[in-house]
Amino acid sequence: MLKTMRKHAKFFYVLFFIVILTFIFWGVGTLDKPTAVSVAEINGEKISVEEYWRAYDNMRQVYKDLYKEQFNEEMEKRLKLKEAVLSGLIEERLLLISVKEMGINVTDRELQDAIMSDQRFMRDGIFRKDVYFRTLQLNRLTPEMFETSMRQQLALLKMKRLIGSAIDANPLDLRGISGDDKKAIEAQQAILLNKRDAALKSYVESVRKSINIKVNTDLIS
Repeated sequence: MLKTMRKHAKFFYVLFFIVILTFIFWGVGTLDKPTAVSVAEINGEKISVEEYWRAYDNMRQVYKDLYKEQFNEEMEKRLKLKEAVLSGLIEERLLLISVKEMGINVTDRELQDAIMSDQRFMRDGIFRKDVYFRTLQLNRLTPEMFETSMRQQLALLKMKRLIGSAIDANPLDLRGISGDDKKAIEAQQAILLNKRDAALKSYVESVRKSINIKVNTDLIS
């Protein structure tokens, strides 16, 4: 179990973006936490307390699904989940700055395809417009709000893939790994994922150096 926990903690950065994309705005209206203050400010743009707790609750649920009854307060502290979620939100904002500077866009067709393939809006494997609008309404979202955020998250994924595409496994990294069996393939994929994860972190850190960031960790302690 500890081995599995370390593996997921190691790849938290990648996992975080998947969770953000999956749970865009989900839970709005269900959290009774203040919004007048912010936990962080990046280049003047604030991360509200509500946004933070929403992301935290979503990520916490992911770990509960992974570890079932084994997930408890002690494990959460070892994972430093609160700090990791805040770091993930800040890094998301930093990447969005790069997305804008590089002119990375998401076309209307790409947005439409992403929404129509979303399982939350399907019934019997088919996209249902009535389900889409009803689901947004239940979460107190307008289509414009959801689609703007969805477009933003898709742009983030494009940025992440762009950074990762320049990284490949070095033959020296594969020493000791041979064969075509499942374990060998998984080991190679893990090495490549680790290198791309490191490249993404390195890129974000380079952006961070030129950005003014203010953090109020007292609000999440």
